Amino acid sequence: MLSRTAESLYWTSRYVERAETAARFLEVGYRMSMMPSAGGGYANEWLPLLAAGGVSELFSEQYDEPTEENVVNFMVFDEANPSSIKNCIKSARENVRAARPALTSQVWETLNDIYLQFQQIEAKRAQYSLSQFCDWVKLQSAAVRGAFETTQLQSEGYDFFNLGYYVERADNTARLLDVKYYVLLPTIDMIGGGVDQYQWSALLRAMSAQRAYHWAYKGDYTPDRIAHFLILNATCPRSLMHCVEEVNWHLGRLSRQYGAGTKAKTYAAGMFGELGEASIKDIINDGLHEFLADFIQKNRYLNEAIARSYLFGQY
Repeated sequence: MLSRTAESLYWTSRYVERAETAARFLEVGYRMSMMPSAGGGYANEWLPLLAAGGVSELFSEQYDEPTEENVVNFMVFDEANPSSIKNCIKSARENVRAARPALTSQVWETLNDIYLQFQQIEAKRAQYSLSQFCDWVKLQSAAVRGAFETTQLQSEGYDFFNLGYYVERADNTARLLDVKYYVLLPTIDMIGGGVDQYQWSALLRAMSAQRAYHWAYKGDYTPDRIAHFLILNATCPRSLMHCVEEVNWHLGRLSRQYGAGTKAKTYAAGMFGELGEASIKDIINDGLHEFLADFIQKNRYLNEAIARSYLFGQY
């Protein structure tokens, strides 16, 4: 497979997953904004979303106040924000167009239809509530994934596409967790209180993981168990452990197909081993925010290793 085709497949899935995560970020902010803040909660629940997404400075260059309207416009429609849902859908479509010979018609038609639907939504944005729009984005992301999984050959293109998904999802899970634990919770005294419980519940709902969590932990909402579920529980499809395990597996398939190992495979195997030896008790005692920040940095290195190993254009 040509490296530019592999790169297009990789970034198609990353942009689709990024658009979905932006919708999930907005859900978290919306649910938090609906909660009374008289008990001393964060004055503006929209600020942490910008901080976790690493776009606070870019936002401040475009807008004066972090109001709901401004944040939603910035994260959904603003072309100046490279990670806005609009730009993610546009970029995903452009990458699919570049890789069309390697994709089934169903994948192309699904993404092209999403692009056209989004244009209609943008033209009539006043008719849609935030929750309706977020649900639409999540459904479209699932449609792309479904079209790919059910029609695509499971050759090397399949591996590059899935690598993009899991690298992006790992980054986004870490950032969503960081929103909750490090930024939204104003004081240590609130841990375990009503505000804390509501925030954890809202986070699980925004990640479509509330029922799965109930199955795994019988609905016992404690910070350490929820952190374990989203970090170390390999049965959770959004956990860091599951994402890194899948990256390691797909890189292993590529190594076998090409008959040679890569630095990306070695690095991913190291990340997987570190998570396998970690305990949630140690992670929390050492600082959950610090752990997540370190993981996000390692995941960035993993992305760069994949790009270098398979000669993506920027390298």
